[in-house]
Amino acid sequence: MTNPIYIVGPCSAESREQVLRTAKELAAVSRALGVPFIFRAGVWKARTSPRTYQGAGEEALAWLSEVKQQFGMDVATEVATPEHVEAALKAGIDYLWIGARSSANPIAVEAISRQLSAISYKPKAVLIKNPVNADAGLWLGNIERLEKTGVKVMSIHRGCNHQPCWKMAHEVRLARPDIPMLLDPSHMSGDAAQVPVLMSKVEELGLDGAMIEVHCCPKEALSDNAQQITPTCLRDTLDPIACRLRVVSVFYPSDGSEELNWLRAEIDELDERLWDTIAARMDVSKRIGEWKKAHGVAPLQPERYQEIVERIKSKVESHNVETDFALRLFDLIHEQSLKEQE
Repeated sequence: MTNPIYIVGPCSAESREQVLRTAKELAAVSRALGVPFIFRAGVWKARTSPRTYQGAGEEALAWLSEVKQQFGMDVATEVATPEHVEAALKAGIDYLWIGARSSANPIAVEAISRQLSAISYKPKAVLIKNPVNADAGLWLGNIERLEKTGVKVMSIHRGCNHQPCWKMAHEVRLARPDIPMLLDPSHMSGDAAQVPVLMSKVEELGLDGAMIEVHCCPKEALSDNAQQITPTCLRDTLDPIACRLRVVSVFYPSDGSEELNWLRAEIDELDERLWDTIAARMDVSKRIGEWKKAHGVAPLQPERYQEIVERIKSKVESHNVETDFALRLFDLIHEQSLKEQE
């Protein structure tokens, strides 16, 4: 792929001034890098708490139309109902995306698909995020539902609960390499500082671009302020990529290492979870040590130790793990746990 797709803009359209200011700054970055942007902003926000910002609603569609007219960028917004689809397309929105909460509900996706089929004016593409749960089958099913509309379909990998879930994305990529896949580093990390770091995965994994939350003043954002970056940060993140694309004509790893990079990404994520689990176990061990000390109980309890050993032996048989390896690993963890207790 010679032209990566970048869909950038604030999490929410909060005001006309905020939308136009962000768009103006992003248009300047686009010109400086020679990279086209699609401007994004959420109009209807599916928030956990009703006390948080729910979006400006249909009024904000006019602000996106102004962005399109003033700065020449295509515009995108999230839809969750057939009514959203109709209102957005009537306002001239070019791209629609379906969020992770809606993607978890196949009935909702089917309803949106029926509306897309019925309406005469179509978007340039509809993008579907992975569900909030790590379900590759559901994600693939949603892609099929949307393909029936005749509209171009793209996928967005945003992870689950600020975890990458590379295995799920890998499965979808292998099953449907014909469907463009974008990375959403903003939701994947929930941390603006991690967005530039995660962007390296776009090239490593041969993805087709990214959807990135960019706000003119993230600290003042009414939603997801911790994960939004500034236009300046976006420029600094994309500049090296843009330079490489001017030199080479392909975006994918030229040495065929894309598949290996996917597998390594899965390993790296599993390692992170492993260390997080070990750290959590040590914390509990420390609290157990405090309880034992307060109640005059010795740190080492042979009966408890043997109980865990027997449980491990029965567990590893169904997990295709060598018993000797599992017990040696547990002994190391148990030894450190005793130190924490002491």
